[in-house]
Amino acid sequence: MSTEASQTRTPQGERSRAMRLRLMEATIDSLVELGWAGTTTTVVSSRAGVSRGAQLHHFPSKLDLVVAAVGHLTDRRRDDMRQAAADLPDQGRTRAVLEILSAQFVSPVFFAALELWVAARTDTELRESVAPLERRVGRETHAYALELLAVDESRGDNRRIVQATLDLLRGLGLAASLSDDTRRRAAVLDSWAVVLDHQLETP
Repeated sequence: MSTEASQTRTPQGERSRAMRLRLMEATIDSLVELGWAGTTTTVVSSRAGVSRGAQLHHFPSKLDLVVAAVGHLTDRRRDDMRQAAADLPDQGRTRAVLEILSAQFVSPVFFAALELWVAARTDTELRESVAPLERRVGRETHAYALELLAVDESRGDNRRIVQATLDLLRGLGLAASLSDDTRRRAAVLDSWAVVLDHQLETP
C-alpha cells in the first residue's frame, strides 16, 4: 500500500463518518420536530445537506436510519452523562445524580425515541427493530444509575427502588414532552432524593 493511497483513503473515511453523523443528527431533529410520520428519508437528506443517493448508500431505508440515529445518539448522551458524573458533589450527591438521570429523559434523543415507541406500537417491523434497542438502553441506564448512586442491586430492595426511580424519571419526561414542567419536576426530584437517601442500602 502506497503512502499516497493511504493519504487519499483516510480523508474519504473521515468524510464518510461525518456524513453519517450529519444524517443521524438530522434524523433526531426531524423526529423531534416532525414526528415519525413527517420524518422521511428525503426530509432527512435535505436537512443534512446530503444527496439522496449518498443517504441511501449509508442507510438503505428509513428504518435503518432512525434506529441507527437513536442508538448512536443514545451512546453519545451516555458519554455526556459520564462527564457530568465526574463533577458530582459529596453534599447532596443523590439529588445531583437524579438531575443527571433526569436530563436523559428530557433530551432530544428521548423525545425522538418516544416517537419511535408510539409508532412501533402498531408497526410490527419497527417494533422488532426498536424493542431490542430499548431493552439495551434500559439495561445500560439501570446499571449506570446503580453506579452513580453507588449501591449494590443485590442488597435489600435496591434493584426495585432504582427501577422505580427510572420509571418515575421516564414519567416526568413524558410530562415534559407536552409542556414546560421544570418547576414541578425539580420539586419531585427534591422529595425523591430524600426517599432514596433513606431507603437505599449502601455499603
